[in-house]
Amino acid sequence: MPKPTQTHGVMGVDWEQRVDWERLRTQRLNRIKNLLSESDAGSLLCFDMTNIRYITATHIGTWAQDKMSRFTLLPQGAEPILWDFGSAAKHHALYAPWMGGDSRSRPDPTLLRGAIAPETGRAEAVARKIYNELVEHGLQNEPVAVDIIELPILFALQELGVKIIDGQQMMQNARVIKTQDEITLLATAAAMVDAAYDELYRAMVPGFRENDAVALVSKVLYEMGSEFVEGVNAISGERCSPHPHVFSDRMLRPGDPAYFDILHSYMGYRTCYYRTFVVGSASQAQVDAYKRCRDYLDHAISLIKPGITTADVVSIWPKAEDFGFPNEEAAFALQYGHGLGLAIWEKPVFSRMVSFDHPEVIKEGMVFALETFWPASDGWSAARIEEELVVTADGCEVISRFPAEELLVTGAKYYAATGPLNTVRDTESNWNNPRIHPNGRTQPTGDRAAVNGGGTQ
Repeated sequence: MPKPTQTHGVMGVDWEQRVDWERLRTQRLNRIKNLLSESDAGSLLCFDMTNIRYITATHIGTWAQDKMSRFTLLPQGAEPILWDFGSAAKHHALYAPWMGGDSRSRPDPTLLRGAIAPETGRAEAVARKIYNELVEHGLQNEPVAVDIIELPILFALQELGVKIIDGQQMMQNARVIKTQDEITLLATAAAMVDAAYDELYRAMVPGFRENDAVALVSKVLYEMGSEFVEGVNAISGERCSPHPHVFSDRMLRPGDPAYFDILHSYMGYRTCYYRTFVVGSASQAQVDAYKRCRDYLDHAISLIKPGITTADVVSIWPKAEDFGFPNEEAAFALQYGHGLGLAIWEKPVFSRMVSFDHPEVIKEGMVFALETFWPASDGWSAARIEEELVVTADGCEVISRFPAEELLVTGAKYYAATGPLNTVRDTESNWNNPRIHPNGRTQPTGDRAAVNGGGTQ
């Protein structure tokens, strides 16, 4: 059995080698510098907070994640220059010595996604400062690779004669193979979700609401040192199929399925980690759906090793039409895989929608999540499971450890006069009476069976 990926506490200590932060910063920057040097671009311009963090190892809070309020320019053969949000620039100059002080950490807000009116001339001012740096490095006639950008700034750069090309793929290609320290941080983030699921499992009883689950998970994660609880996708009962991808204030009821996706970041590194439970008991239809969902996931995991492709994996997953959807676009992200890193969706992507025509080769050092879904034959419940994997030299390691090989039952254990109440039973008590329904708890009979579809898929 190979040694598992190391995880540690969240503090720095002098008596044990943990995450090497200087190595993390240096290896990330060197990786994107090398890709830039091999590209057609003379420089790389980033407004995406995730890419800025990868290049500069700076951070100003998750409130800024969607503001496009800061940007960095990485010229060929030079160090990154960062224009930041007001006083954050001075903070980096004082406390982030790798940014070279005031010379490369500069204050200069953007348009704040249109909140600052075009008439102020901010777009032109930002473009001019970028252009001046290109001239300084002799790169004004070379293409500038850009990840995302506000249109007024794009137009202003084009007015100055700057040729813009796509830089998002360059950044994705830089981030697809994780360093040793990135893998440690991703495993630590997953370990925190392990703990959150343990607390959630203990708390789920009839009357507990989906938003209560979000609050509990957020509390656990923030107390453990999470930087950002990006989302807790809490789905229960009849909301499970079709999958709405957002929580509500619905209360749990006996016999409900409930599945969750916990997305948070530790030092910027994300999780995407589904688990499915049932409250008190499960119907046979729910048990069957979970088993099928798990089988699809386990088969996919068994294939993972360097050299296979995303097409090899998705070929063993069901077609959209096999589980009630008209096409792969309608079923997108239900049988799915995606890279994990400073964002929750990175390369490689596993989907029947794109992977057959554009397969990606699996390589050692990739970290990604594989997730499967299956609707139950009762027409309203479903199972959803996801595991996070690190690709090793000859296979993979699963770093999401909360038990999921079988469907877990939450809540109190109920006792009848004759002994413990069976946890595989139908939601409505009368359906479990073998004196009335000869098939017992497997399915109702007569008209009720027709309504619920009967059998398993």
